[in-house]
Amino acid sequence: MSAISKSLQLSRRGLFGVSLAAGVSLSAGCTSSGAGDAASGSAGSTSSGTRVSPTAGAVQRAEDARPAGGRTVRASLTSAPMRASIDGQQVDTWGYGARLPGPVLRSRVGDTLSVAQRNRLDQATTTHFHGLALRNDADGVPGLTQPAIKPGGSFTATFKTAHPGTYWYHSHVELQRDRGLYGALIIEDPQEPLEYDHEWILVVDDWLDGIKGRTPAKQAAQLAKGMAMDHDMSGMSGMSMPSISGMGGGGGATSPFLGGDAGDVTYPVHLINGRDPMRPDTLKAKPGQRIRLRVINAAGDTAYRVGLPGVPMTLTHTDGFPVKHQRVDAIVLGMGERVDALITVPDHPVPFVALAEGKAGRTFAVLAGGGGARPTTSSVPKKLTGKVIQSGAATADPSVQLADRPVDQVHTLALTGGMAKYGWGINGRQFDEANPFATAYDIRAGQRVRIDYANHTMMWHPMHLHGHTFQVGATGPRKDTVIVKPMQTVSVFFDADNPGQWLTHCHNAYHANRGMMAVLSYVK
Repeated sequence: MSAISKSLQLSRRGLFGVSLAAGVSLSAGCTSSGAGDAASGSAGSTSSGTRVSPTAGAVQRAEDARPAGGRTVRASLTSAPMRASIDGQQVDTWGYGARLPGPVLRSRVGDTLSVAQRNRLDQATTTHFHGLALRNDADGVPGLTQPAIKPGGSFTATFKTAHPGTYWYHSHVELQRDRGLYGALIIEDPQEPLEYDHEWILVVDDWLDGIKGRTPAKQAAQLAKGMAMDHDMSGMSGMSMPSISGMGGGGGATSPFLGGDAGDVTYPVHLINGRDPMRPDTLKAKPGQRIRLRVINAAGDTAYRVGLPGVPMTLTHTDGFPVKHQRVDAIVLGMGERVDALITVPDHPVPFVALAEGKAGRTFAVLAGGGGARPTTSSVPKKLTGKVIQSGAATADPSVQLADRPVDQVHTLALTGGMAKYGWGINGRQFDEANPFATAYDIRAGQRVRIDYANHTMMWHPMHLHGHTFQVGATGPRKDTVIVKPMQTVSVFFDADNPGQWLTHCHNAYHANRGMMAVLSYVK
């Protein structure tokens, strides 16, 4: 049974002590399915207490408590227009430092990372450091943790890097991420237990910007007109979900693995490390060497099934945190998710394949080991079979499992909305950037928190939590992003140890843009 399936049942260890089937009932805690102080939307106070601001003393104290090695790593990111070679043509897009993806940022556990950001775009922007438990005022959410960086402006985010792993950064303003504003962020572990000869970062992305006049903004405007069939199934959680075809803007994209409709958007090209299949990224290595793969799904609307045909992978990490090692043939990643895996280089070139899950698209990179013909667009397989898992179905390594303790606070976040008007929300409310606390769910420092992501729609949603990692179910992996399939509820658990105001949202860029976001608000 998968970790996600386990999250729907009573924990066998009594770790979390609640059965969804029996409803929410905690003798020693609080429960909630609605927004805290939704009427007033006040940033300063709520009926539960005073909100902890991103610059509060509690935020600084949490930062001071993180591991410190005394070294400061300085980096710079400039958001600016650029031209990129995509699918045999030059397209106008945006990027960090005129690179696609942006430069790889690196630090070690205990370092202080200082990232100077400059905005050379004609609209405001910010940079979010995805997956990091960092100080709240460096999280990069405009209007919540900081003001947006205006055109010509700058902002420096300085924070400690407390946890090793594979992370990434991207713009957190509307649809800018679905252009070229993203890059990898690697936090290295000086005590790394894995042994390998090379590292290969693989940033996978779906791309439409600049192709035949398309842009993310134009795509969003088209989606906003709605579609003929509505995906809203609110109040129908007792029904089984049929396989749906022809309903998505993704050209009828369907995936049983994702529970039905695979996406809303048809992308003309898919990239790995900014390169299309006509000019694939290549890693040269010797047969028998061990490679650490760091795979990041930076897409706007596409899940990817990734793997190397005929070469098994040993899954080692999900979203930066170690899991019990298991050999797999392919892994399905939602937008925002990452995995690390080990492979052994064969004696011939092989493709690292990324199939657009449920969609008619694929791309690849080349692992060039030994002799023989290199993979080409015509030779790369259209299927990845064998043992295929979703990253949320892994099992946490014992070293990072949450300690047993009662749950203090429960929030049920019903994922709502549909395609008829292309409006998405949480508990029936669309997020309002001008009034973010209208959809705020209060928590307090020191609590064990459970979130029930209850999907009431006919679409799958990769749900992301800022500033924390959660555990999926009782023994599932530690993650910050998890796939929630149609008509399913996924329960995740975390300890409220990072004060501030933190966003949780669907990492489908177009769903978030149309309102599937809310705030988890620390109060005192």
